[in-house]
Amino acid sequence: MTREQFAVLGLGEFGTSVALELAHSGCDVLVVDNDPNKIEDIASEVTRAVVADVLDADVLKDLGISNVDAMIVAIGENFEASVMATIVGKECGVPYILAKAYGDIHAKVLKKVGADKVVFPEKFMGIRTAKNLISGDFVDMVELTENFSIVEINAPKKWIGKNLVDLKLREKGINIIARKYDQSVDTQIEPSRLIEENDVYIIIGENECLDRLGVL
Repeated sequence: MTREQFAVLGLGEFGTSVALELAHSGCDVLVVDNDPNKIEDIASEVTRAVVADVLDADVLKDLGISNVDAMIVAIGENFEASVMATIVGKECGVPYILAKAYGDIHAKVLKKVGADKVVFPEKFMGIRTAKNLISGDFVDMVELTENFSIVEINAPKKWIGKNLVDLKLREKGINIIARKYDQSVDTQIEPSRLIEENDVYIIIGENECLDRLGVL
């Protein structure tokens, strides 16, 4: 079975974390950065680590960017480099490009030149930290699109003792995907089951609906 191949350009905290997680998950990972020390630190953990300037399109092509299944452009602080790398990736036929942005204008440009997904790691962590501080119910969130998210929450106090029929969540634009308990996940939740204090739920919906429900 062929292992998935990824290229990670830029070894800041975000790029390094992504590269290591992919490598530890059994993927082939090529990392590129212009800092020899960063390359040396990660070389033993990934398939291939190269010191190179991502602004050099010929270098990226020579490294075999066209052969990867996806490319992660993690050079958020360098506008020119991240845009150029995204363009080169598209020209080389990379099927999927995820790029890190540091602002809305940067994100718009990255999307214009071919990024399939743009992420704001610092912004996301800030939002998640604030929500954890404000609400004891909030556990985690995955932003699927700009307006749609999956959220993991502890059962809110106002839910305790009620069931899904009572809550009428679907009428409010919310769907419950699963209930987590004792290291297990239940995706076949009985609508009449009473919600308990230690229940953890994974729910999905538009951010506006989640916000009205008080979980965003």
